[in-house]
Amino acid sequence: MVQAVAMARNEDGIGTALGILKQQFGERCQTGMAIREQHGHTTTWIVNQPPDAVIFAHSTEEVSAIVKVCAAHGVPIIPFGTGTSLEGHVNAPAGGVSIDLSQMNEVLEVNAGDLDCRVQPGVTRMALNTHLRDQGLFFPIDPGADASIGGMTATRASGTNAVRYGTMKDNVLSVEAVMANGEIIRTASRARKSSAGYDLTRLMVGSEGTLGVITEITLRLQGIPEAISAASCSFPTIEAACEAVMATIQYGLPVARIELLDALVVKGVNAYSKLSLPETPLLLLEFHGSDAGVAEQAATFGELAAEFGGSGYAATTSAEERTKLWQARHDAYWAMLALRPGCKAVATDVCVPISRLAEAVGGANAKAAELGLIAPIVGHAGDGNFHASLLLDMDNLDEVARAEEYVSWLNDRAIALGGTCTGEHGIGQGKRPYLLRELGGAVEVMGAIKRALDPDNIMNPGKILPA
Repeated sequence: MVQAVAMARNEDGIGTALGILKQQFGERCQTGMAIREQHGHTTTWIVNQPPDAVIFAHSTEEVSAIVKVCAAHGVPIIPFGTGTSLEGHVNAPAGGVSIDLSQMNEVLEVNAGDLDCRVQPGVTRMALNTHLRDQGLFFPIDPGADASIGGMTATRASGTNAVRYGTMKDNVLSVEAVMANGEIIRTASRARKSSAGYDLTRLMVGSEGTLGVITEITLRLQGIPEAISAASCSFPTIEAACEAVMATIQYGLPVARIELLDALVVKGVNAYSKLSLPETPLLLLEFHGSDAGVAEQAATFGELAAEFGGSGYAATTSAEERTKLWQARHDAYWAMLALRPGCKAVATDVCVPISRLAEAVGGANAKAAELGLIAPIVGHAGDGNFHASLLLDMDNLDEVARAEEYVSWLNDRAIALGGTCTGEHGIGQGKRPYLLRELGGAVEVMGAIKRALDPDNIMNPGKILPA
């Protein structure tokens, strides 16, 4: 495990606040070690730092009541959705209270005519799309995991559809949030545009719980496309596949998804999902539109891919075949784990300008080989975002040290190429050292905002900003 920075605990304040909160919430205030550890880190290599209590909230008013008690006694608050974040976002380095929002899981309103809806933060993306399906609508942001909408908003999530539909920042119209003093605010209306003051919605999206607790989200929706076509194409090298991605974006082809799998990932996917893809770098694509439109888009990509050595190109509109292909992509994590049984997969992500993608991915593969690491790569290649998943024996301290060197190198390399240390995982605890290198003095501006809105530093402390 990688050690996380510990912070001073307010023992007296925590004890007093927990006494009050236990009286208010009874059995919904849990202090057992198992549930506390579950609400610390769940999917990272950062050491677990559990909260002192977990409270299951049922309404915005309850969240406000919890925050007011914690604020009065200087107790940290850590919002929790489904725990799928990857950079230690839900750890509690100074102890405190984890507010579990999973039971606030109602779709409050769907305005089909306006293509928007209001949801509570505990609604998951799959549950939302199931609710919307009969109205011919869907919510396009797909990070892979069945994450909660609140967590996706807080971490500015994106995923496979980002190349066409954008990220959470492009699809959240407004949020309701409980601030550090317990006050409830709404950041905007349902209008599609506004010039009314500061853009507080964008400030809250991606704030990772450090400014407030998001308790309601108004989302932009899309109509389910008339036709969908999925395609796959193999390439002789990573560089050739990335060049094909660059050409596709520069050509202006409106792909909905364009995913990159390196040869090692394809090998794992073949074994795990019982496929027979050529074990060379692979692009998976999806096209949305009319029947004629998706056919034209698929044919155009085939011509572009051929210029870069693409082979085995196949496109299909069959729902069954599309589902099988994309399920294999979403199962890539488990497929990679099977490449080295008994080891842990530690995922990290970076994002670079499209024109530097081939250089970045090729360099990442070469660096892993130099350090003797197994680090298969998958990527949301259409927006320059890719993930390296290190397969590690966590008991091998030398191997873990080499992995830390690799992660540090990869983040610095992405920044040097004009990119970012994280395209979608967020900063949390794990990426904090790289934020200052990437943004310089802008980090102090973030700190000023944090101090103004949360002067006692109780909202998810120890995340995003340097100590």
